[in-house]
Amino acid sequence: MKLMLAIVEDDDVPALTEALGAARVGTTKLASTGGFLRQGNTTLLIGVDDSRVEEVMQIIRKVAVRRRLLLPTAAAEGISHLSPPIEVEIGGAIVFTLDVEAFYRI
Repeated sequence: MKLMLAIVEDDDVPALTEALGAARVGTTKLASTGGFLRQGNTTLLIGVDDSRVEEVMQIIRKVAVRRRLLLPTAAAEGISHLSPPIEVEIGGAIVFTLDVEAFYRI
């Protein structure tokens, strides 16, 4: 059994949990905050059999896609409001997969 920790942008969470639920993959949601741009993130705890890890990764890749966003530089501290907007990449996911020695549902 594996424990997958998926850190995704808040905007992607509803579609991702729905897609995982449709595949009969349960999740536990933990709110978190990213350091860059102070955007909200969510960490999903996903417990799956070893044989389903790639299936879950495909769902995450399909839903939590990277995209570009133009931000006013005023969003960054210490930068003049007269500066042109900056382009940043958001979305995607960071996924850690850990071995689970035992799992109990009580």
